[in-house]
Amino acid sequence: MTGLDKWYAYIKSHDRTALWDLLHPDAVFESPVVHTPQRGRDITFKYLASADKVLGGPHFTYLGEWTSASGAVLEFKTMIDGIEINGVDIISFDADGRITHFKVMVRPLKAINMLHKMMAEQLAAQ
Repeated sequence: MTGLDKWYAYIKSHDRTALWDLLHPDAVFESPVVHTPQRGRDITFKYLASADKVLGGPHFTYLGEWTSASGAVLEFKTMIDGIEINGVDIISFDADGRITHFKVMVRPLKAINMLHKMMAEQLAAQ
């Protein structure tokens, strides 16, 4: 099973242990609302687990996939409080299939503003 297959399995299962195992110890997370990259498995796990709770509802779906030997760009959409959110996950994997870099880009602006608020609440609750 490739790293991308494991990511899709996590998205379906929401199994936090599987997410932890999928992350490289030196993983880096780049948020659409935080200026600096977040470095390390602990903080990357916290952001991705929070994003799963905020975005991973019944409307979440991946629309497209572009892959390379070491990564993928996955376009997604979802709907929260009547606002359609569109974005991409840019994921890099190491040779063992673990995530080394995860960048999220989101549009439109009102979706980013809403996600900023919701993610801050979710991160504070952890």
